[in-house]
Amino acid sequence: MRLFSQLLILIVALGCAASVALSAPPACCAEEQAIDNLAFSLHQHEGDVDGPTLLVVGGIQGDEPGGFNAASLLVTHYKIKRGNVWIVPNLNFVSIIQQSRGVYGDLNRKFSFLGPSDPEYPVIEKIKSIITDERVDIVLNLHDGSGYYRHTYIDSMRNPRRWGQSVIIDQARIHAPFGNLQNLADRVSMRVNNHLYDPEHEYNVKNTKTRLGDTEMEKTLTYYAINEGKAAFGVEASKSFPTSLRTYYHLQVLEAFMDIMGIKYSRNFGLDVAEVERTIDADVAVALYDSRIFLDLRNVRSNLRYVPMKKNARLAFASTNPLVTVVGEGGNYDVFYGNRRVTNLHPQYFDYDAAPDTVSMNVDGRTVDVPMGRRVKVSDFFSVEPREGYRVNVIGFAQDGVVSECGIRIQQSDFMKHFSLDTDGDVFRVEIYREETNAFSGMVLVDFDATSPKPAPNPMPATLSPMRIISQGKHLPSASGVEDSSASR
Repeated sequence: MRLFSQLLILIVALGCAASVALSAPPACCAEEQAIDNLAFSLHQHEGDVDGPTLLVVGGIQGDEPGGFNAASLLVTHYKIKRGNVWIVPNLNFVSIIQQSRGVYGDLNRKFSFLGPSDPEYPVIEKIKSIITDERVDIVLNLHDGSGYYRHTYIDSMRNPRRWGQSVIIDQARIHAPFGNLQNLADRVSMRVNNHLYDPEHEYNVKNTKTRLGDTEMEKTLTYYAINEGKAAFGVEASKSFPTSLRTYYHLQVLEAFMDIMGIKYSRNFGLDVAEVERTIDADVAVALYDSRIFLDLRNVRSNLRYVPMKKNARLAFASTNPLVTVVGEGGNYDVFYGNRRVTNLHPQYFDYDAAPDTVSMNVDGRTVDVPMGRRVKVSDFFSVEPREGYRVNVIGFAQDGVVSECGIRIQQSDFMKHFSLDTDGDVFRVEIYREETNAFSGMVLVDFDATSPKPAPNPMPATLSPMRIISQGKHLPSASGVEDSSASR
């Protein structure tokens, strides 16, 4: 089978259309309407050699970052060589960005019966259709759980009622491929226990024996899956750990399952806590309007002002990570990465000009053509070559009497630091406008940080970043759902 990484954005419901306004965003949509930029995404990674298919679900409960960060890293930093791995890293996206177990109640209690009037009915129907796909062999539902599961009572944090550090099964066996659930969970736990940072972190298998009358577990994703003939497991990392350590253990479990299933893979980072923490925050960016605007989100300022947004249009964006999204709020836009609001965009509205696609620049004495929406490294100085019919606005640089800042040699010391994109004062915006109409053409970023990584050839890889389109001015439902942080599964 040809190797490919296909991304399907599942729009569970459409938001309202943008209204026409020249200098302000359209009016807010009704709060109860679903927000299309918070739809979950399915990433299908398929290898050259056919094999079994593993479905990984993260973010079913929004206050469990270990699970959804592990699923996200599986999307962005793993390559599947044999077999198939399908990943839904952001199932309950609206709850993820609000750090809520469930804005509309616990999504993992809605798989037994749910009426169409429930706001999450479309989400449940979509994920059910993925679970029951004939190609799916095993389903993993990633969680962060309280304490440490132990078969016998040790203390208040280590006992049979806790969930952390466990592989969960609903029953010992089903009639299906990989149907010996107890044996498979035991083998996974044994493998992970060879890679513990502390013996207290050991994994154990928890059998909820759901069919014997556990009415709560009867409502869960995994119990739905096994009743549809799919081997399914809950995976819990302890909430006692920081996110990076939770994510590390989730990845150990995921790799153990893939190894046992015969799925061959590679990853581009070392599997230890320090590397996991670094990788979670690496190469996170968002681009607007076909990459005319590119924002590196590492160390970004909490507020970015005068961002040139497109008039009379819905905001279209792409990202390098499936946990990144943009949500309209009160005329501005919040950019989220998982459960962190990383910046707020304050728009200034312009017509857009389709050309040019590149900016000719002199960078440290070299002439380079920089595509719109890219970041260019600068050691000493840069200047933008003049182009007929266009003017240049270098944000944070000013020279009296100058309308267009092209042809001017600019160094880092020439900038007003508080206009930088990042908190260190190293990255600045260079914006291009049509002179006659003042239409915005695009921007590039100049980066004076000698320690930052070299810009990737394509910061918006097509396999990871479909364009999501949202209405301007939308706002979120209140986080009034379940908030029991000690709960699990």
